[in-house]
Amino acid sequence: MSDPLRVVAAGDDVVPPALIARAIGAELRERPVSLHDLTAATEPELTEALRTGAEVLITRDGPVTERVLDACPALRLVVVCRGGPPPVDLDAAKRHDVTVCRTPGSEAAATAEYTLGLMLSALRRIPRAHELLVRGGWADAARHAREHGGLELEDLPVGVLGHGAVGGRVARVLCAFGAQVMVYDPYVRGEIHGLRVPSLDDLLGRSRVLTLHARPGPDAPVVIGARELALLPRGAVVVNTARGALLDEDALCDALESGQVSAAALDCHGREPLPEDSRLLALTDRVVLTPHLGGTSRAVAEKAARAAAQEVGRWVRGQPPAHPLT
Repeated sequence: MSDPLRVVAAGDDVVPPALIARAIGAELRERPVSLHDLTAATEPELTEALRTGAEVLITRDGPVTERVLDACPALRLVVVCRGGPPPVDLDAAKRHDVTVCRTPGSEAAATAEYTLGLMLSALRRIPRAHELLVRGGWADAARHAREHGGLELEDLPVGVLGHGAVGGRVARVLCAFGAQVMVYDPYVRGEIHGLRVPSLDDLLGRSRVLTLHARPGPDAPVVIGARELALLPRGAVVVNTARGALLDEDALCDALESGQVSAAALDCHGREPLPEDSRLLALTDRVVLTPHLGGTSRAVAEKAARAAAQEVGRWVRGQPPAHPLT
């Protein structure tokens, strides 16, 4: 019998190590595995766990730095349970001949669904109506809904910035709602859901609702600032479930206070956790705020763990990774 494959499962609250262990067991039924699990690992904790001779690390946020790689020469494979930027020094991983791969798409459906939930909440002011009702004000809740929650998705011009895994799903569902869907994404070729527009300014000038699904660039992270918000039709609604850095929050607060933007729904923020002195907290009659939960669900965790285990299976069998980063 072959020696056990030494695996460290560094899970967290989003993808618990127990789920990773279960997925590894299902993927490698015929191969003995020695699995060490830990939660929300720091660099020293990760190093200590890997020093036992671990060949494989599955992580979501554990920092794989040059120091970790120097201290753990047996490590050969790192699988990151996320599609976004990995917590791995990729240049150092290449120098140490460590394969790094990821699990893109596991959060896409959950984030798209969450986006639609936030959008409807902002358009119809659902959280505010709930708050007024539970305080005992049936009449106040009903009046607020009539006066401030009248926009419907049907026939509403909705701009989708970014038509990737999440933005494409959002656009497709918005089409099913009967919205007038417009898409700006200069990197996507081929068929899209909705009307492709030639420029960001064109998208902004026509969108009663703007939903962000792009990734900020390293040189110009803010895509929607004061100039861009001023191009929206007055009273527009802004939704961001992509990256906090995409949106200038101070400019958004100015636009909310002036009425240029009538409502916003934000799941990600420029600073997380949201600071206690954030201007957004004084605008909750017009803003729906959640703590970066769009890509968090039991289904997401199971998908990510299963995809990570499949990458380990490919590596064990000598096959190339499906989603390599190095």
